[in-house]
Amino acid sequence: MNKQAGFSLLEVLITMLIVSFGLLGIAGLVITSLKNTQGSYARSQASLLANDIIDRMRANRAVASATPSPYNLTLTADPAGAGVPLADLTQWRSALATSVPAGTGAVNVDDASKKVTVTVQWNDSHATADAARGVGGSAQQIVVETRL
Repeated sequence: MNKQAGFSLLEVLITMLIVSFGLLGIAGLVITSLKNTQGSYARSQASLLANDIIDRMRANRAVASATPSPYNLTLTADPAGAGVPLADLTQWRSALATSVPAGTGAVNVDDASKKVTVTVQWNDSHATADAARGVGGSAQQIVVETRL
């Protein structure tokens, strides 16, 4: 008579339980990886678009260097003015809005030194927050400074 009947079924159930926890852990890692990939993509796009407006200003250097510069723009204001600066800022803001979540940007040209400060801000609430590295959380921002 076999006194261990059904023991292998118990082993299979325990094994399935252990494998299930392992698969849930792997799924969690994949989700975290996807969130961080989205955050990394947004940072890359923000950096590219910050350099885009700087390149547009350099292509129109005489107008961008005027006092006051028609390229000055705050984070909350809509582009104003006329001509190429208005078109550049409008297209840039449109690209920010479509490329990064809740993307917006600001440009400040210092009249004396012609130092340009470009700020790009977006919502990165889907990324994993890491306060030590300054990434993740809701509002993220990069600032690029250069001279015309």
